[in-house]
Amino acid sequence: MNSLNRRRFLEQMGASAAGFALSSCAIKGVTAPYGLSKTAEAVEPVVDPSSLEKPNLTVGFVPVNDCAPFAIAWEKGFFRKYGLNVTLSREASWANSRDGIIFGRLDASPVVSGAVTNARIGAEGARHASLCAAMTIHRHGNAMTMNKAMWNSGLRPWQDYNGNLEEFGKNFHGYFQSLPQEQRIWAVVLSSSIYEYFVRYLSASVGINPAEEFRVIIIPPPQMVNNVRIGAMQAYMVAEPWNTRAIAGNEGVGFTFAQGKEIWYGHPDRLLGVMESFIEENPKTYRSLVKAMIEACQYCSDPKNRPEVAKYITSPSFTGAKPKKKDAPIDKFTAPAIVGEYNYGGFDGQKRMANDPYSTIFFDLPDKLANIPGNHSTFLWQSQAIWLMTQATRWGQIDQFPKDAEQKARQGWKTDLYREIAEEMGIECPKEDYKVEPAEFFIDNKAFDPSDPVGYLNSFEIRANAPKSFFMS
Repeated sequence: MNSLNRRRFLEQMGASAAGFALSSCAIKGVTAPYGLSKTAEAVEPVVDPSSLEKPNLTVGFVPVNDCAPFAIAWEKGFFRKYGLNVTLSREASWANSRDGIIFGRLDASPVVSGAVTNARIGAEGARHASLCAAMTIHRHGNAMTMNKAMWNSGLRPWQDYNGNLEEFGKNFHGYFQSLPQEQRIWAVVLSSSIYEYFVRYLSASVGINPAEEFRVIIIPPPQMVNNVRIGAMQAYMVAEPWNTRAIAGNEGVGFTFAQGKEIWYGHPDRLLGVMESFIEENPKTYRSLVKAMIEACQYCSDPKNRPEVAKYITSPSFTGAKPKKKDAPIDKFTAPAIVGEYNYGGFDGQKRMANDPYSTIFFDLPDKLANIPGNHSTFLWQSQAIWLMTQATRWGQIDQFPKDAEQKARQGWKTDLYREIAEEMGIECPKEDYKVEPAEFFIDNKAFDPSDPVGYLNSFEIRANAPKSFFMS
């Protein structure tokens, strides 16, 4: 703690009967820790820290765009507003973020979709633990990047195919068939994550078994671009800004094949993960944390705030995505997926722009997702946890679909608790926990009905342990 922060800490220690120093919030694991902004310091708490079981929290984040709500909660004083003294801890990878919660180094942290459900069902590649989440941090905000060799082979961004899966499948299969087996590598950020499922889902949607066509490996987000550049892998899926970096900051490395929202529109990406014991032991603290994060997500969702948000998280404390050129706009890496001016890139000199304010969804929803009364992005649909379990089963990470899947979804995704917290904030929520995902939301036009997950699972020809036909000559 520097001398200025120490002086502030001592002043507030003397002024507060609770002995709690709100202005001592900090960021650790970064190049330049610093004290609270003037904006945050000016915020008057609406919750007395002394009324909370554990007002001093260590909360993780990973240097990708979805750290935005954590950065904003800290910068704008939302943590302080709800009586929390938060130290933000920059995590090197999504495994670190998840394991920091499980082993008690972190009180809370974002986790990838799939981490909570797979910890509950003991899926291969996931640590068995009582992880929980009551809210999403964001939806969308991620993409698949392919290297220049894939472009040269004839592959193009998904929007260029105009929905023609067969044509894409031919190009996709042809490219990987041209490579030796050891070079057929696609990277994702964590095993048993929604990103791994999307890569496998895409491949299977064009009749290619991913277990036979290529290997899926795990790489931390900041290492993705360099590994493609040196030829260690052909493609990756990650959250922004690490797809845009392959286009805008490292010309010649790759292009965006598809945003995750083109694989499954409306999918949850990051959840606010905690251990169940944390909620049980610190119910008031947890409510404060969720409220602070909801307000931060609302702030990030407001279109007029998004340029500021994109610019703010480029600092070394967060994504560290500032361009090297002094005259370059400092948010050219983070802005595309947050502001919604997204360039898929390519190697033909053309810009493939997609202007969509819902490239990343923090709170407010586009019309086709907002047709359910009270629906908003931070609300967790337990039916989507069921979809994740179907994918864990489909790819052999568990032996069979859990018979108690609904119970596992309810235990891991605390939807009812979220409703209580949101109601205290005057936020309406959907009354149901389950909804059908329409066919048009998926790249293969295959609807998901959570009332029959086993039937849905068995409808896929390509899956682990699928029956095989044998013909006698």
